[in-house]
Amino acid sequence: MNNTTANANVGRQVQLPLRKAFEISLKSIRIRFWRSMITAGGIMLGIAFLASVLSTALVQAQMPDAAMDAKALQAAQNRQTWLVIMSLLVCTVGITNSMLMSVTERYKEIGTMKCLGALDSFVVELFILESGLLGVIASFIGWFIGAGMILLLAMSSHGAAIVAKIGFLPILGTLGISMVVGVGLTMIATIAPAIRAAKMPPAMALRAEI
Repeated sequence: MNNTTANANVGRQVQLPLRKAFEISLKSIRIRFWRSMITAGGIMLGIAFLASVLSTALVQAQMPDAAMDAKALQAAQNRQTWLVIMSLLVCTVGITNSMLMSVTERYKEIGTMKCLGALDSFVVELFILESGLLGVIASFIGWFIGAGMILLLAMSSHGAAIVAKIGFLPILGTLGISMVVGVGLTMIATIAPAIRAAKMPPAMALRAEI
């Protein structure tokens, strides 16, 4: 009976609400601001490239001679798509490396949380939330830079009318694609480091020399 009560108490102790995990993730980003910016910078550049390619396709579709050069445009878009894929893969590898370094820096913090009863799932949740927040911020900034530069160049070269032809919804669609890709890749890249952090024995984490 006593064991059952103790287990129930531990269960209540470690089941922190999502809001608390969100607050811990925000605090972690503030404490490690510059490392977080390095992590965010990788995905921001990748998403800026993606947004610029998507926006370029929208602008080219409104050009009067777009139908005449359809084959050339398709070939250029295929090359750009390949470059985007490669750049996003490089960003994903960079994010994974940065998050692994973050795990190394936080050995004692992770060990303390686990000694206090934190479940493996809670540790994973913290890292996923942290990367998700960085992904949202970096993806939006990357989209704003990439799409904004292409649209400004189109306006300076062909006037504001070409942006009006594109319409608000297609431009908003590029934002949606950029956010989904950016946040998705950031969270996927964090899975392996998060699992590594969660599986770490508390005693070994506390003994680690950083």
